[in-house]
Amino acid sequence: MNTTLRFLPTLVFGIVMVCWFVFGGVFLFRRRPPSPPDQTRDPSSHVGLVLQLLSYAVVWGWRREALTPIVSSSEALAVAASLLALGAAVGSVFILTAAIKTLGREWSITARLVEGHKLATTGPYAFVRHPIYTGMLGMLLATGLAVSHWLAIVPALIVFAVGTIIRIRREERLLRAAFGQTFEAYAHRVPALIPGLY
Repeated sequence: MNTTLRFLPTLVFGIVMVCWFVFGGVFLFRRRPPSPPDQTRDPSSHVGLVLQLLSYAVVWGWRREALTPIVSSSEALAVAASLLALGAAVGSVFILTAAIKTLGREWSITARLVEGHKLATTGPYAFVRHPIYTGMLGMLLATGLAVSHWLAIVPALIVFAVGTIIRIRREERLLRAAFGQTFEAYAHRVPALIPGLY
């Protein structure tokens, strides 16, 4: 592998780690407006959250040799995987930040509706119904490409998908009950997680 490409895994690792700090910081240090009282809540969505967190444990736990490319047999594939990791990490931070800003006081880890809840359809919600999960998926993929053994990525994605589907179904059940045909029209128009796929 040529000299320039030897530094690529280090660059990717560094940028993905910076994105992780920003990603976590958005959740931990954002200004939290006062949250109105819950109108309804579905704590069973926590099962999906546990599975999503487990998928991250898979990519962090099943790692390859530090600062090596995920594909060593082909420089072109190594560069492509590196660019995908960088794009996924940086894009995820932007999507997550915009989504939480759009939701404001309505954002919550648990599936819930608050008094006076409004259906979010602007910002990243104009492109996907669950952009926070899209951002989480991007960070999972970026981390897998940056640090994991390639065999870890597929099971991590499967576990993440199951957890995310559970959370989406719980949240959308509440939204359908609250917004009826307005939500149905929005769901028909806008994909849940990935444009053109799901």
